[in-house]
Amino acid sequence: MGKKDRRQASHMVKASKVAIVTGAGSGIGKAAALALLRDGWSVVLAGRRESLLQEVVGESEGGVRAFAVPTDVSDPAAVRTLFDRAVLQFGRVDLLFNNAGVSAPAVPLEDLAVEQWRQVVDVNLNGMFFCMQNAFRVMKTQSPRGGRIINNGSISAHAPRPNSIAYTATKHAVMGLTKTAALDGRKYDIAVGQIDVGNAQTELAQRMTQGVQQANGQIAAEPLMDVDIVGQSVLYMANLPLEANVLFHTVMATKMPFVGRG
Repeated sequence: MGKKDRRQASHMVKASKVAIVTGAGSGIGKAAALALLRDGWSVVLAGRRESLLQEVVGESEGGVRAFAVPTDVSDPAAVRTLFDRAVLQFGRVDLLFNNAGVSAPAVPLEDLAVEQWRQVVDVNLNGMFFCMQNAFRVMKTQSPRGGRIINNGSISAHAPRPNSIAYTATKHAVMGLTKTAALDGRKYDIAVGQIDVGNAQTELAQRMTQGVQQANGQIAAEPLMDVDIVGQSVLYMANLPLEANVLFHTVMATKMPFVGRG
């Protein structure tokens, strides 16, 4: 790359809005990161597996606008480093897509191991809080001030599936994080909203097509939607001016059992 090309690349990075996407190596996080990159955003891709993050960087063809930072969101020190590296690389943070999450085995709650419960809480609740806390730290002090946080809540923030107590409890808690941070962010020009996704076609959701337990005990296959639709939904929320906020956005496969579930 010649000097002129480097100057142009540097200008392009500085001119882009900057996003951090957690859980960016696969599924919904990957779809959102690609949508943002294709729209001209600079994106810091965070996740536990560096090889998957680098694959997304290569697929995006985002060049200098795509930056992978391996991160365990359940580790507050690692999250602090993630945000510090994002600011060092791009100068600011305009968006956090707080997406990283895990689930536990679908077993009766009395059989769920304490370690399995704690892992889900550590990632889905503690990790989301650590990321929000650091986003506030950066966004309230940067110039221009402010930014946007989009939390991944899930349909399970509203209605549980059988044998999903750890995942459902943490996703209900995410709604509390979203509402409180939306209130607390006002004075800093930080808009906080939530996207609740139902049956996006990812590797983890593929089991839905083979049949999953319903509230009445029956096993039934469920329809999926293209995960890129979720990426476009995140992009829509991300591109709103800070004077507007989508507090809750539900995007789901039209025929999945949610309305009237159970």
